[in-house]
Amino acid sequence: MRLYIAEKPSVGRELAKCLAGPVIRHDGYLETGEGIVTWLFGHILRQAEPDEYDPRFKRWRAEDLPIIPDKWKLFVANDCEKQFAIVKSLIEKADEIVHGGDPDREGQLLVDEVLDYIGMTKPVKRILLNALDEKSIKKANSSLRENKDFVNLKKSALARARADWLIGMNLSRAYTLAARRAGHDKLVLPIGRVKTPTLSLVVRREREIENFKPVDYYTIKGTFTHENGSFQAQWKPKDTMAGLDSENRLVDKQIAEEKLAAFGKAPLDGVISAYQKTKKQEPQPLPFSLSTLQVLAGRMYGYAPQLVLDTAQKLYEKKLTTYPRSDCEYLPTNQFGDAGVILRNLAEAGDAEVAEWAPKADVKTKSRAWNDKKISAHHAIIPTTVKANVLTMTEEERNLYHLIARGYIAQFYPVHVYDQTKVEVTYKEELFTASGRTERDLGWKIMYQSKRKKVEEEDDSKEEEDESRTLPAMKKKDGVNWSAGDITQRATKPPVRFTPSTLLAGMKEIHKYVKNPEAKKQLKDVYGIGTEATRATIIDDLIKRKFMTAKGKKKYLSPTPAAYLLVDALPDEMTYPDSTAIWEDKLHSMSEGDGSLEEFLKGQIDFTTRLCEKAGAVKMEVTGENICPSCHQGVLLQRKGKNGIFWGCSNYPKCRMTCNDKEGKPDMEDARMRLTRSPRHMAPTTISASALARQESASGNHPAVRPGRAYSPQPVVSYAAQEYSAPSSQDMDELNSLFSPADYEAQMAADMQSYQAAKPRKSDWQDWNNKPKYSASPLEHMKENESAASKKADKDKYLCPRCREGHLRQIRGKNGVFWGCSNYPRCTATFDDSHDKPLLS
Repeated sequence: MRLYIAEKPSVGRELAKCLAGPVIRHDGYLETGEGIVTWLFGHILRQAEPDEYDPRFKRWRAEDLPIIPDKWKLFVANDCEKQFAIVKSLIEKADEIVHGGDPDREGQLLVDEVLDYIGMTKPVKRILLNALDEKSIKKANSSLRENKDFVNLKKSALARARADWLIGMNLSRAYTLAARRAGHDKLVLPIGRVKTPTLSLVVRREREIENFKPVDYYTIKGTFTHENGSFQAQWKPKDTMAGLDSENRLVDKQIAEEKLAAFGKAPLDGVISAYQKTKKQEPQPLPFSLSTLQVLAGRMYGYAPQLVLDTAQKLYEKKLTTYPRSDCEYLPTNQFGDAGVILRNLAEAGDAEVAEWAPKADVKTKSRAWNDKKISAHHAIIPTTVKANVLTMTEEERNLYHLIARGYIAQFYPVHVYDQTKVEVTYKEELFTASGRTERDLGWKIMYQSKRKKVEEEDDSKEEEDESRTLPAMKKKDGVNWSAGDITQRATKPPVRFTPSTLLAGMKEIHKYVKNPEAKKQLKDVYGIGTEATRATIIDDLIKRKFMTAKGKKKYLSPTPAAYLLVDALPDEMTYPDSTAIWEDKLHSMSEGDGSLEEFLKGQIDFTTRLCEKAGAVKMEVTGENICPSCHQGVLLQRKGKNGIFWGCSNYPKCRMTCNDKEGKPDMEDARMRLTRSPRHMAPTTISASALARQESASGNHPAVRPGRAYSPQPVVSYAAQEYSAPSSQDMDELNSLFSPADYEAQMAADMQSYQAAKPRKSDWQDWNNKPKYSASPLEHMKENESAASKKADKDKYLCPRCREGHLRQIRGKNGVFWGCSNYPRCTATFDDSHDKPLLS
């Protein structure tokens, strides 16, 4: 029996229709004359949570980080258990498996991981479904490939999934804990390998806008007359003249006016010092990948990237367009023969503009898009051979189908041909330039000059206005005369805020935003950060989590205070896209057989470990009413101890500041007085020897936690005061379940419970008969008494510098000797031991 495993039910149904009948429906699968068709629901296996590796990871604790699994675990998702059981039973009965996942990295993994989880060793074929129409499915089924040919694609997807787990699980915990220590108790900082650099793009753009200072500058245009007509040319100031800024712009209005006046004085004759006319050809635009479709639909219709993906998926499931999550913009040559059918169907689809363009297409024209060498598992998004009716579509479907159809028809139109003219005029020893072009054959451009073009290219029209004008016929050394001139005052403009579609374009063209110039060159040809399928989801998630807001008709993106806090707290390695872009390049190379899974994950583990260590020393802006008067890096939180209510610093155990409760609030006045009296002012970084030893012991005993390294202090950061909406109640319930209020007191109590106070030596005798005889020397006996009295005095010698009420006692804990206050638990001061004395300085 042959078993087909599709990625989702809709694909399974379409596949079954194209196999020999009859089709018999069963629970979770379809039976056909050519085999059984079953399906998954995307990833039906999930990665294990940290506490499923070790229950103690249920609590978020900095000393447990980084969590690095020795052996990676998968579990069946709760809502997929029934379907998993069906698929498993069918695999056991099958003689041959056909892998029917989507033709991309994730589609390869989600079926392969099920086969690996079960331990399946039967032969596996691979069907590549780029479209769901009958012709495409039958063609794909007749040319099955060996699934082992795609093992590198699976490894790439597995590397991506595990890297995301390592960074997401560990750094989200590390920096959320850092935020909580600074009093941000209602904030969860989700950190992602791609998500965080993407958010950083928005934060940095916003700061560029905030810090932008407009600069006025002046341009001079002169009108020259030639025997064949007049034309305008712009003055190019020499870089040595006064009044220019660093960008060679003239910023001195007086100099501009003086120059214009000089240009208007006789003699008025000039000369054409350079004249160049070049015939140029502009090839047809390539068909769409998902990203290019999302960007253009965002510009033309204001559609969010996720809406474009969802709509493209609907068109795909209706068999009207090909696979939507494609990163390819080329087409296989074996589909060139379908052009006649597709163009005829487009002419009858009900779109007036498409109906006008399609009949004029020449099926013999073969554009640069037809290139088998550029095809991977999937090709560009194009219409299928199924006839569409746009009148039955939603507005979003109709608009997207129009763009996809136009992109396909353009492949069968001639190239755009025009003459590009560049002129240089020398006048009064100054240079003026002009450019223009003359159309020869609009070719495919005719379709892009409709009323839609005004919306699509409104940002580019002003810039191209000068170049598109026609210049009179001239040649080098021709004479011209100055006839008029004018000054135009302009102002530099700040960068434009990202929209969802332009941010997606930035993720794809990530080389423009990297910090390292060398990396910029290396990454110019990479595929960006994220994938075609995930970029829109990442942007959407950042908005839903209230790290960005989308405002206005064009949905301009602005960061919230939480975004500033997160980006400012993280090191450059996480906020700049350099590392992420290089990782994406390595993942792409791995999918082509270059690089190993083990090597990639080793780099991810080292990176995660390094950033977890930095999180321990990060300093965030402290918020809250009761900022700790000792460390100033945490806030005082109300705790319930064994002896009643008290207040402790959120930066515990780095800061052990506590104070009494006074009518539901911390007694700050008393706390400050005690700090003032303290000779050490209770240094916030004081930590007992036993606590330090226990942390080191915990680190050494657990395989998931790496040895600590020296922290490097980070500067105190701040963020703009903007409106911020707290997480939902569900978010807070989940978060508070990880941070029990009792943890603070429990940890402090555990410190003290592990301590054993130094006990007085017991006498070896128990009655008078066993009493030893004193020395015959009275002087020797006196010295012994003096020594005992001295030790008793030493016991009360050290007044606690924090509370000024108790005395310091030497305590022998399980991990060494330290000194603690006799006033515990009201006073939790501890000090390290130095030669049987408390270390107070």
